[in-house]
Amino acid sequence: MTTLPFGRALCAMVTPFTPDGTLDLDGAAVVADRLVAGGCDGLVLNGTTGESPTTSDAEKAALVRAVRAAVGDGPALLAGVGTADTAHTSELARQAERAGADGLLVVSPYYSRPPQDALEEHFRAVADATGLPVMLYDIPGRTGVRIETPTMLRLAEHPRVVAVKDCAYDLLGTQRLLAETDLAVYTGCDEYVLASYAIGCAGYVGTVANVAPAHFRAVVDAFDAGDTARAALLQRAAVPLIEAMMSAGLPGTVTAKALLTSLALPAGPVRAPLRSASPEVAAALRERYDTLTGA
Repeated sequence: MTTLPFGRALCAMVTPFTPDGTLDLDGAAVVADRLVAGGCDGLVLNGTTGESPTTSDAEKAALVRAVRAAVGDGPALLAGVGTADTAHTSELARQAERAGADGLLVVSPYYSRPPQDALEEHFRAVADATGLPVMLYDIPGRTGVRIETPTMLRLAEHPRVVAVKDCAYDLLGTQRLLAETDLAVYTGCDEYVLASYAIGCAGYVGTVANVAPAHFRAVVDAFDAGDTARAALLQRAAVPLIEAMMSAGLPGTVTAKALLTSLALPAGPVRAPLRSASPEVAAALRERYDTLTGA
């Protein structure tokens, strides 16, 4: 049976900013509390959805500390620490550990596209930098490099590499990991929540969960209860919102913040080079959200 190092239901949380673009730690506490109340077992901070490319090292640490203070010791907090530089990633890992993170999300070094042996060395170096468990993040569409299955199998032997955030859209590779390792595999694709869970994945790290945490938690809860028909119904019901937020040409960060703002929740603008959603896009997103939630 797959172990659950971070629970089943995780959200890749946005990083709220004030209207002038500075870090909004009070807003982050509000968003984090709502997510936990909505059924999230854990929160991933400083990831792609958290705009990590445009936040400073000091802001990343401050966000972890603020959210830890807000939610207490119950929910798991994972800190995104991945960069294109092994030394910098390792330092961010140590910083996250000092700030109170429970685990690390480590994405493949992007742009430089290292070969698999160098990629493996990178992850091992980061895993050796702290005592925290590591979730590898495989998202080749953004990084330009895949963590190939044989590399993943070797990394699974490291005592602190315990999980994978899987955004590779390769269900065969996912099933190999489940069959040949003890890694907890979490889908990072909102449209795959039920499909991945049904084949034995540990759960999900969702972006759409920023706005509908209880809905996605209900999917896995229904499956656990043996009500697979209800789980399928709930997953299908979320498709229009997933499509609008994740497949309409805008990053999930942009659409999640637009929806949170429309719900009078702290989100704020996105940082350049991203641009906030137009009023027309925000209205269309809210319409699909209202349809899903019955608002």
